[in-house]
Amino acid sequence: MSPHATGGCRSVGLASVTRPLGFLDGGGEASRMIRERDWTNHVLGPPETWPGELRSALSLVLNSPESMILCWGPELTFFFNETYFPLLGPRLSWAMGERLDIVWADAWAQAKPIVEAAFEGKRQRFVDLPWELDTDRGARDTWWTFSYSRILGAEGGIAGLFIFTNETTDRVLSDAALRESEAQFRAFSEATPNHVWAARPNGHLDWFNRQLLTYAGLPAERLTGFMQWGRIVHPDDFAPASERWAEALRSGGTYDAEFRIRRFDGSFRWFLVRAEPVRAEDGTILRWVGTSTDIDERRRHAAALEQFTVRLEEQVRERTADRNALWQLTPDLMLRCSFEGVVIATNPAWLAVLGWDEAELLGASLLDLVHPDDHERTLEGMGELADGRGHARFDNRYLCKSGAYRWISWSTRPGHGAINAIGRDITLEKERAEALAKAEEALHQSQKMEAVGQLTGGLAHDFNNLLAGISGSLELIQTRIHQGRTGEVDRYLSTAQAATKRASALTHRLLAFSRRQTLDPKATNVNALVLGMEDLVRRTIGPEITLRIQLAEGGWLVRVDPNQLENALLNLCINARDAMPDGGCLTIATAHESFDEAMARERDLPAGDYLSLIVSDTGTGMAPDVLARAMEPFFTTKPIGVGTGLGLSMIYGFVRQSGGQVQMRSGPGAGTCATLYLPRDEGEEVQLAEPRADEPAAPAQEGQCVLVVDDEAFVRMLIVDVLEDLGYRALEAEDGPSALAILATDARIDLLVTDVGLPNGMNGRQLAEAARELRKALKVLFVTGYAETAVLNADHLGDDTRVVTKPFALADLTRKISMLVSGA
Repeated sequence: MSPHATGGCRSVGLASVTRPLGFLDGGGEASRMIRERDWTNHVLGPPETWPGELRSALSLVLNSPESMILCWGPELTFFFNETYFPLLGPRLSWAMGERLDIVWADAWAQAKPIVEAAFEGKRQRFVDLPWELDTDRGARDTWWTFSYSRILGAEGGIAGLFIFTNETTDRVLSDAALRESEAQFRAFSEATPNHVWAARPNGHLDWFNRQLLTYAGLPAERLTGFMQWGRIVHPDDFAPASERWAEALRSGGTYDAEFRIRRFDGSFRWFLVRAEPVRAEDGTILRWVGTSTDIDERRRHAAALEQFTVRLEEQVRERTADRNALWQLTPDLMLRCSFEGVVIATNPAWLAVLGWDEAELLGASLLDLVHPDDHERTLEGMGELADGRGHARFDNRYLCKSGAYRWISWSTRPGHGAINAIGRDITLEKERAEALAKAEEALHQSQKMEAVGQLTGGLAHDFNNLLAGISGSLELIQTRIHQGRTGEVDRYLSTAQAATKRASALTHRLLAFSRRQTLDPKATNVNALVLGMEDLVRRTIGPEITLRIQLAEGGWLVRVDPNQLENALLNLCINARDAMPDGGCLTIATAHESFDEAMARERDLPAGDYLSLIVSDTGTGMAPDVLARAMEPFFTTKPIGVGTGLGLSMIYGFVRQSGGQVQMRSGPGAGTCATLYLPRDEGEEVQLAEPRADEPAAPAQEGQCVLVVDDEAFVRMLIVDVLEDLGYRALEAEDGPSALAILATDARIDLLVTDVGLPNGMNGRQLAEAARELRKALKVLFVTGYAETAVLNADHLGDDTRVVTKPFALADLTRKISMLVSGA
């Protein structure tokens, strides 16, 4: 490099050194947090005054792609880089520059001994250390590999602490899942009556289940390796069996062989031995897993059949006697046919199983009885038999004389110019497997819907918090204007505007329906509800659509939230209207249903009495693939901006939460029928009086005090302002631990007003329970956007407890506060 070039680099380097905060370059969002924090009263002072050792160490941390922490000075001031952000969860907004013991207060008991050891010069590295903490994914169990080391200053004193972190949660959980999977495989292998064995990728056998060891009467070490295992294979069968095994190892294909294996008593039995390779994602073979199925009886049957056919050609009389001896007694189908499928002989089992006697089958084509979907595969199997290859198991469906089809599992072998086969009816086995598959699919669907419900429930809770802030601010603005206190209006306007912006962003993150909504179920007369909505429905669907209402006599009561049921019915009517753009007929009907165990199981319901609410239309209908997804959250066939795809999924969630079920039938051009099954209620219909909106709240008495707990600052502000307007003294807390600290003092508290969903490990219910341990007669008003674990309604609330749902009217809030405090 030329002197000029060197001089140029030195000039650039000198310019970067003279920049006061140049050491923060490259740190991205983490550097921005440091620049924007107010360091005026901080123990470190402004960043421009920080020592060079701190600047160098912090520059290293901020520019590293790995997750790193720097704690500086006696106070252990906490710094971190962008890669560390996800670990902080709710702490992220305030953690930069805070003390380490404050940032990780919930894990300080575990971290403190490690930090102290590091200061003593003991460098420590922890691998897969379990740690329970709040991250950006919420409170959860995590595992970490990290190291602690102290930082010495220029004079040798301890200047700070350096921590390198790496989350290993995914690998720890994956290893646990693998161990569980292996344990399940071993448990299954030991439970099955078949022989199960495993081999390494090179074919070395190294594991056998108990059934195989018991059968052979040898310990596992006497069977390890193919040559050792070959000691129990019949000498005549060992060579072809080992050749096939070698070919499977070369090709990586399925190993399939039939040979005899010696029992502990020295006798031999025939086995069908199969092995499949277990592959990694890149196709590499990790293991071989094999099974040995006893087919000795089947082989004997096949051998007897082959001998029988030979003698059949030689002596008709002996042939008939032998055939009757074997064919008359077995319940399995026996068949002899040409390679083209022309039936030569059948046994009486055909009549018992399929309804065909021998006279109807002789000379007929076997393919005429095979299910159309199995034709091609059956022809391929016949071609393999013509080439001299038999089948240990070949499954296809055969036509019964009644018109139904039954599954038959065949063992086939070519011999003397024809196909010889034995078939067993496995229809019941297939039906059970299909039922199991459907049950598993239903379970997967339920888990998916539950996961979506959990996500949406949380979003709905946040949105209701924002609505509470907006509506409350607006009401207080109106109140202050009437009072002439316009100087306070700007504060409420700012709060409402900020909440509005947050609500706008939140709407773009809404997920599917949630089953965590707070319901208010009552014994409801659905017939009366339908009649009460008739005018609204007629106005909604328009004059081009005919409305018919068919109600069951003496309509049963159901226990539901009537407001939610009205919304569900209106949604279904709107969907029906949209499906009939050229007019049609909309029918709303109710019916009484009583389901026994079998009928209820088909509908995924408990047995019992149900009232069904049916909404059907004569519209365009849905194709099968659209119908299958109709109740999935956010799925819609409507244009963008016309439909959200939440209507049917919210109906499904509400009905399931109410103990019922939703079923839909539809077809292209055949209209749609939606049925809501709602469990019958044996109680009496509840008629609740509407609350009086103009009834004023009683003012507070001197000295009365209310504790307000909510993690949303503007919600707390609104409630506190309302309380102060009523003359109450108000105390505030943002979470359960902070509220308990206030409750533990001698301060007078007449009422606890708390949100149900609170951060930092304690919800509103838990706070109320803990508060009543400290103050037995404390009255509680729950404020909730949704119920975390149970429905909040009058059945669950006593005289000293009430609930108000966000967003709430301030008048409703004041009335309930006054009622609780006064005991009215």
